[in-house]
Amino acid sequence: MKVIKMKHVYVLAMVVVLVGTTVAADSATNTCSHTCGGQEIPYPFGIDDNNTSSECFLGRRLIPLTCNESKIYAGDMEVLNIDIFNAQIEASFYVSKYCGVHNYNKPRLNSGSYIISSKENKFITVGINSFGYFNSYRGGENKYSTGCLTRSFGLPRLIDNETCSGIGCCQVDIPPKMWNISIEAYNFNQNSSLYCSYAFVVKNGSYTFSTNHLSPKGFRYEELPVVLDWTIGEENCSTASSKKNGVNYGCKNNSHCDDKDTYFGYRCHCNQGFEGNPYHPNGCTDINECEKDLLHDCKTKAYCNNTDGKYNCFCPKGYSGNGTKEVGCQLDDENANSIVLLIVLGVGITFILLFLGTFSYLMYHKRKFIKMKEKFFEQNGGLILKQKLSTREDSSSQTRQDSSTQSAKIFTQDQLNKATKNFDENLIIGKGGFGTVFKGLLDDKRIVAIKKSKIIDRSQIDQFINEVVVLSQINHRNVVKLLGCCLETEVPLLVYEFVTNGTLSGFIHTQSNKVNNETWKTRLKIAAEVAEALSYLHSYASIPIIHRDVKSDNILLDRTNTAKVSDFGASRLVPLDQTEIATMVQGTIGYLDPEYMQTSQLTEKSDVYSFGVVLVELLTGEKPFCFVIQDGLWNEENKQEIKEVAVLAAKCLRLRGEERPSMKEVAMELEGMRLMNKHSWINDDSNVEESRFLLHESSSSFYEPGDSITHGDIGYDSLKDHVLIALDDGR
Repeated sequence: MKVIKMKHVYVLAMVVVLVGTTVAADSATNTCSHTCGGQEIPYPFGIDDNNTSSECFLGRRLIPLTCNESKIYAGDMEVLNIDIFNAQIEASFYVSKYCGVHNYNKPRLNSGSYIISSKENKFITVGINSFGYFNSYRGGENKYSTGCLTRSFGLPRLIDNETCSGIGCCQVDIPPKMWNISIEAYNFNQNSSLYCSYAFVVKNGSYTFSTNHLSPKGFRYEELPVVLDWTIGEENCSTASSKKNGVNYGCKNNSHCDDKDTYFGYRCHCNQGFEGNPYHPNGCTDINECEKDLLHDCKTKAYCNNTDGKYNCFCPKGYSGNGTKEVGCQLDDENANSIVLLIVLGVGITFILLFLGTFSYLMYHKRKFIKMKEKFFEQNGGLILKQKLSTREDSSSQTRQDSSTQSAKIFTQDQLNKATKNFDENLIIGKGGFGTVFKGLLDDKRIVAIKKSKIIDRSQIDQFINEVVVLSQINHRNVVKLLGCCLETEVPLLVYEFVTNGTLSGFIHTQSNKVNNETWKTRLKIAAEVAEALSYLHSYASIPIIHRDVKSDNILLDRTNTAKVSDFGASRLVPLDQTEIATMVQGTIGYLDPEYMQTSQLTEKSDVYSFGVVLVELLTGEKPFCFVIQDGLWNEENKQEIKEVAVLAAKCLRLRGEERPSMKEVAMELEGMRLMNKHSWINDDSNVEESRFLLHESSSSFYEPGDSITHGDIGYDSLKDHVLIALDDGR
């Protein structure tokens, strides 16, 4: 029969007798360390720095603490936490392991000061065919034992993972008053080393079973946390309290003794209304309940009076009641009237101050707003415009015969805000690259179009003002009338007459299913009116104007389909001594003059080219780049006019500006077509070739594809700018 050898791991208690006087007890907090590695160690525990352990802890059964490498130890156990108020200590305790008769251990804890907490711990056995004992000794003999076993006669893989269900892992509650304990793990197959068995006490929730723990190398715990209950002294409260004036009594000032559920010794707790450490020589200190709303039932903090360990509620002078939340305080009759008067006066003064403050605030912002409008007015050239308009009115008053002619009006921001309901988005009638157009109603019941530009170049203010003055003088039936402007905003607002029937683009592209001879007559009339307007701008205005963005979207129609050239946001004035202007290229792809794009030299012929595109659009009913005569326009009655217009469009679309007719010639040509249905240019052989190309060839042959380019601020899709290379043929 083999002799079983057992390894014993002992945590031995040191029995220390506390002797001395009250001075010795007080000195315990001075001669001992109460920190270790940044951790606080509360009295009655302490670390003896001077090897006078009797002064470093209270009660002859407590194990003295040591500090080693910033860790606290009670004997061999590492202390994880000390709870003064619940009289508990959490420490690491050894696991009992059995891996055969030559590989096992049996941990023991020999200390009457520390009892295994029955509420905070479980006893657990882990293994296959395993059982574990939990023993408690009295006088060196085993007096109490508990434990559990787990056996598996099936396949280990059927054991539930993470569940200590009794198979592979079993657990039992800890009986009360278990001290001087030992733990033993065993296996029914004692000679087998294939499986190990483990038994241990562990704090609730600190261990989770895994099936991996059933293999010899799967269980890696040597220690696990356990909660121990502790007491001080060996006497009960009755005996100890009779000696409370002596140094051995542990419950200090403002505390009381508790020996409930203890086998020996006692614990201390602060009396109600006090807090702190009841074991400390200074005892517990008073709680100021008045400073903590949850600790008193007074109506307010002001009605609370703190006393030693207690508090009371009261009412201030002039009030009756008890000051509690339930009853409160009531104003005495003799003081009620005075309080009401004070309240009324306070409210009145507050109202007056609020009114004055609000009035001052509004006046400040009003002045600030007025100054800002004045600043914008000056920045936007308002003073210059006023002077120019005044000068012009003075001169025109002496020579003007047409009473309908009038200068531009300078509108205020308030007028235009009212006209557009503060620029309500529901009143937007158009958006473009240069701004947004709103429909507005002036005080005189005139309906107007108000253009809110996006940006303005401050360096061009003089030119902008000059353009406003000049454009306001244009009184041509086929040009949208500029009525005035507002300069009180950061970006100027322009006010135009309102044209009711939409754009030429909308007119063309909504007639695709109802074109006829009358449609052609209307289109020819519109073309003649637009040409007349552009001719007027180029030749008859006081300062020649190049529109620079002629397109069907910028030609408006009134209720009789009379054309109105609009949107002069990109227009430029031409000095009388110049025929061309160097500018950044601006305009709309499809309508842009290719020569202008290549040279950046803007001339009147740039408008001619754009108008040519509009003529082709009138002929084809399609957007630019699709030059095929629209179905329904061509018939015996108008085919000659269509040929002539096609030839005229081809001439307008020649690549070289010098080969294009002027707008004056174009206007005369179109007006002549309307009156006489003929023109001398149509007998030119080259013109017949150009008209044939427009009338019979596919639109795709008009363009030469190329790489994508960007010119100025405008992006182009391709080098389809040279739209008439096939037409000009080098002429």
